[in-house]
Amino acid sequence: MKNLFAVLLLAFSLNLVAQDMTVKELGKILKKEAKITEGKDGIWTLEYLEHPVMVVTDEKANRMRIFTPIAASEEVNEKALIKMLEANFHSALDAKYSIWEGVIISVYTHPLKELTEFQVTDAVKQVVRLADTFGTTFSSTEFIFGGENEEEKPAERINVKPGEKRS
Repeated sequence: MKNLFAVLLLAFSLNLVAQDMTVKELGKILKKEAKITEGKDGIWTLEYLEHPVMVVTDEKANRMRIFTPIAASEEVNEKALIKMLEANFHSALDAKYSIWEGVIISVYTHPLKELTEFQVTDAVKQVVRLADTFGTTFSSTEFIFGGENEEEKPAERINVKPGEKRS
């Protein structure tokens, strides 16, 4: 029985290992997941659930990023910035908040070659959800790592107007 468990665990873990993701393969996955509005191999802009999502790769560095803009950092108060950093530990999970060129973004980074198709599709969803919940639950999924589910609490928006379109 112990050996059977070890064999099953090994077989399952081998299925989770990426098969050297390439830029071309990543492009195919993105095309299935969202509408590609512009780009070329290695740099794309997508539209996913009405969000502009950018994907940038660097094969030499074996890295890739998926991100979407949320708000100008100068328009967000200190309380929201602190909640954003706390969320990076508790509720942002694989996607994280960051500031890039004066814009708050939701971003997912990962080694390119080791990436799986599931991780790509999940990353796009988490990046967009993290952007959508900025100012309320600051979460990329319904799961809160090591804490209670923030979705169950009434959400108080922090320095973001209800229904406001973020670009």
